[in-house]
Amino acid sequence: MSNLGSFVKRIRNIMRNDAGVNGDAQRIEQIAWLLFLKVYDSKERDWHMDDENYQSIIPEECRWRNWAVDDRSGRALTSENLMNFVNNTLFPTLQGLNVTPDTPIRKSVVRSTFEDANNYMKDGVLLRQVINVIDELDLSDYEESHAFGEIYESILRELQSARSSGEFYTPRAVTDFMAKMIQPKIGEKMADFACGTGGFITSWLKTLAPLIKTTDDRARYDKSIYGIEKKQFPYMLCVTNMLLHGLDIPRIYHGNSLLRDVLDYTVDDQFDVILMNPPYGGSEKADVKNHFPADLASSETADLFMSVIMYRLKRNGRAAVILPDGFLFGTDNAKAAIKKKLLSEFNLHTVIRMPSSVFSPYTPITTNILFFDRTKPTSETWFYRLDMPEGYKHFSKTKPMKLGHFESAIEWWNNRREISIDGFDKAKKYTSQQLSEELGYNFDQCGYPHEEEEILDPMDLIQRYEEKRASLNDEIDRVLADIAGILGGAKQ
Repeated sequence: MSNLGSFVKRIRNIMRNDAGVNGDAQRIEQIAWLLFLKVYDSKERDWHMDDENYQSIIPEECRWRNWAVDDRSGRALTSENLMNFVNNTLFPTLQGLNVTPDTPIRKSVVRSTFEDANNYMKDGVLLRQVINVIDELDLSDYEESHAFGEIYESILRELQSARSSGEFYTPRAVTDFMAKMIQPKIGEKMADFACGTGGFITSWLKTLAPLIKTTDDRARYDKSIYGIEKKQFPYMLCVTNMLLHGLDIPRIYHGNSLLRDVLDYTVDDQFDVILMNPPYGGSEKADVKNHFPADLASSETADLFMSVIMYRLKRNGRAAVILPDGFLFGTDNAKAAIKKKLLSEFNLHTVIRMPSSVFSPYTPITTNILFFDRTKPTSETWFYRLDMPEGYKHFSKTKPMKLGHFESAIEWWNNRREISIDGFDKAKKYTSQQLSEELGYNFDQCGYPHEEEEILDPMDLIQRYEEKRASLNDEIDRVLADIAGILGGAKQ
C-alpha cells in the first residue's frame, strides 16, 4: 500500500456513504472482521509453506483469496452478488464451523471470532471498495506488516471515542510501564483475564522480545501469553492483534473469567505473571457471586477479578493490576476481606497513584497500579503519587500520557525514599500492621492534595457515592464495636 497513514481515512470516507453503517463503533467493527480474514489468510499462506499438508478450517469458497481478492478481470463479486454471498454464505458458514475440543487453537479462533460479528454495510459496491483497500495491504512484506501493526494500534485507540465505556483500551504508556516494572523473563507465562484488545499482552511481548537469543527462546516466547475476553468484539480485535504480532497460535479465549469457582483452580491454572486492568463499575449476574467464598463475594467486578487474580497467581509469581480509588478507600466487608487476604498471603510492595485524567476524557475515575507478588506475606507497602508533568493541567486525546511521564516513578522505584511536598505525602512507607489495624484496610494513602473539580457521569457519581457510603458505614460499625467492647469491659 502506497500510503498506510491514509488507510483508516480512506475506509471511513467510503463507509460514510453506506446507509447501513451507523457511527464509528459500527464502522470499526466492520473493519475488524474484514481485517481478521485478510490477516488470517496471510497467516495461512505461511502455515502452508511450513507444512504442505496444512488444511484450512475455512471452506475454499469462503477463504479471503477466493472471494475478496479482485484480480481486475471483472469477475470479482460486487453489488448484490457480494452482499448475497457475505450475508447468506460467508457469515453462516464461519459461524457454523465444526469445532471440537481437539480443534487446534489457530483454527478454532475463526468460529469464535465470528460468533457475534455483524455485516453492517448494505451497499455491495461500497463494500467492494472497502475490501479492495484492505486487500492492498501486503502482510507478507515485513516492513509493511510492521507498519500496519502501528496503524492497527490507532484503530484500537479509536475504540475509546467510538465506545461510550472506553473499556477496551488502556493507554499504551500505562501498559508499557507495568510490563517494564514487572521485568518479564523467557519461559514465564503471563495472563490477562479481561484482555480486551490485548494491550497488556502486546506490552508484555514487546518487553520480552529483546531477551530472545535462541530458537528455543522464540518457542517459549510464542507460548508465553494467555488471554480471555468476555465480549466478542474486543476478542476479535485481540486475536487479530496477536496474529499481526507474529503469534501463530494466539492463546486468546472467548469467555468470562468469573464463571468458574475460584476454589477449583489448581497449580495448572496459575501463571507466573498477571497484568491487567479489570473492568470496574460494572455488574455481573447475581449468581456469579456463588463462584467465590462468601467473604470475598463482592458486587463490584473489580473486587471479583482481584480474587481471581490471587487464586491464579503462582507461588513466587508477580502481578501488576489497575484498580479504581474505590478499592483503595473501600472498607466494606468484601473489600476488607480481599485486602486482608492480599496482605496476609501476598507481598503488596508498591501502590502507584495515578492522576484522574489518565483515562480522560473517557472516564474520570481515578486509578492506581498495585504491584504484588506471591513470595511472602506483606511486611511493608510503599505508596507513590505520580503527579502531573510540568506544563500539563490534565491529559487528553491531543495530549495523552506518555511512557516518559513515568520517569520520576521509575527513578523513585530504584531508589525508594519518603517524600513530602508542602506538608502532603508524595511517597510513604506503611507497615502491614499500620494498614490493617491502624487504618482499617484503608489504602487511600499519598493521595492528591488539591482535588480538581470534576463532573462525573451520573452512574459514576452514584457508584462513588455508594462506595464511600458503604465505607463510612463500615467505619462507624467498627468504632461502635470498639466502644461497646470498652463499655462492656468497664462494667465488669
